Amino acid sequence: MTERKVRVRFAPSPTGPLHIGGVRTALYNYLFARQHGGDLVFRIEDTDSNRFVPGAEEYILESFRWLGIKFDEGVSFGGDCGPYRQSERRDIYKKYVKVLLDSGKAYMAFDTPEELDAKRAEIDNFQYDASTRLSMRNSLSLPAEEVEALLAAGHQYVVRFKVEPGEKVLVNDIIRGEVVIDSSILDDKVLYKSADELPTYHLANIVDDHLMDISHVIRGEEWLPSAPLHVLLYRAFGWEETMPRFAHLSLLLKPEGNGKLSKRDGDRLGFPVFPLEWHDPKSGAVSSGFRESDYLPEAVINFLALLGWNPGDDVELMSMDELVQKFDLAKCSKAGARFDYKKMVWFNHEYILRKSDAEIAGIFMPVVKSHGVEATQEYLEKVVSLMKGRVNFVHELWDASSFYFVAPVEYDEKTVKKRWKEDSASKMGELAQLLDSLDDFSVESQDKAVHEWIESKGYGMGEIMNAFRLTLVGEGKGPQMFDISALLGKEETLARMQRAITVLG
Repeated sequence: MTERKVRVRFAPSPTGPLHIGGVRTALYNYLFARQHGGDLVFRIEDTDSNRFVPGAEEYILESFRWLGIKFDEGVSFGGDCGPYRQSERRDIYKKYVKVLLDSGKAYMAFDTPEELDAKRAEIDNFQYDASTRLSMRNSLSLPAEEVEALLAAGHQYVVRFKVEPGEKVLVNDIIRGEVVIDSSILDDKVLYKSADELPTYHLANIVDDHLMDISHVIRGEEWLPSAPLHVLLYRAFGWEETMPRFAHLSLLLKPEGNGKLSKRDGDRLGFPVFPLEWHDPKSGAVSSGFRESDYLPEAVINFLALLGWNPGDDVELMSMDELVQKFDLAKCSKAGARFDYKKMVWFNHEYILRKSDAEIAGIFMPVVKSHGVEATQEYLEKVVSLMKGRVNFVHELWDASSFYFVAPVEYDEKTVKKRWKEDSASKMGELAQLLDSLDDFSVESQDKAVHEWIESKGYGMGEIMNAFRLTLVGEGKGPQMFDISALLGKEETLARMQRAITVLG
């Protein structure tokens, strides 16, 4: 018997922005597929037309392009199992609804919303199941002639799955092990609605997974209660042999307190929960995104991979290829994973350090230009080399290093009070003369000459270097002083020193 090829899918609904929890689900599917040489299918679940939001589908696709999660087939990617948009598969679903009705595994229900509400008011915790279905208006309780008359008159109906009570339903979950459910607790779920001639999630996914030969269904914990019904549907169709393996991922939890991570948590604590910035077409509200908040996609991927999975070693920083090699669904946690946004910032800092100076300079260039400054790629790379270890986000490089591009026009009051003494002006004048005399303005040359001068004069190293920093930077920040002056060059260094001497006196 040949081993079945791994085929997994990610199937979002175009009802708004993609939550970061959904991104993690897609990532785990991607890692699993790549590790096993399999395929990742992208489907769109748009059977609920009332919840459709314009622009959501393209937003989801753009999110994955930015993150580097690549699909093998599906909506916008093509493939042999299409169409991949559920709203374009109506006729396929109708065929399988008929199979269930003809085999007695499903039935038509004509109950109106008002009748259902009345029954809920009459019976506490009412559930449409084996114990109540014969008291309702459906093709099991009504005479055949009445059913025909209702259909002929165009009455709306739903098709419900007929769950037989007293069966043991086994869900073999890769993460959670064997879960056994008594079918008696399950309700007769709606599979199809005649009003829009579209199936519900339950039927559409089972049919699609079967026809697209999906081998593993990796999805969020919120779908775990649906798994027994899906097992029963596979049985009803006689598809047990091709039923996929299930893996239900743990929830992403709030950074603090209890409950599932929400946009409200991000708004309150100042971090995004969507991959890209989202502009709500209805309300006009704008929600922040990881991309626009200046997170690097590699950092987001690495952080998300470790939310609910651990490779079993102490390694935290892993490229996508390394994640593919190490990923193991069986090592995913059953318990919820707390969203530590401060750790996310740490990952971003580490990935800034990992990237080449040229890459970071390329990202930093538009920030510099936005401040009206023109600088060469070579100069930016030198600045980045000195400063990238001091920031968590690329945009922070401007505040940290703006003195490399713009000479100070005023001087920090506290630093002046602390570092600029009565004789600082004269000593800076002496230092300026010394620096002007140097033919070699390299870091090493300045360092040697200035240290010898300070020692020969009996000056304090701190008093000289602190005042020198104030003249070039305007405040008490920045890397080693000769790293700054060497990069600024002799002419700019001397001009700044002279200005500070004039202004500060």
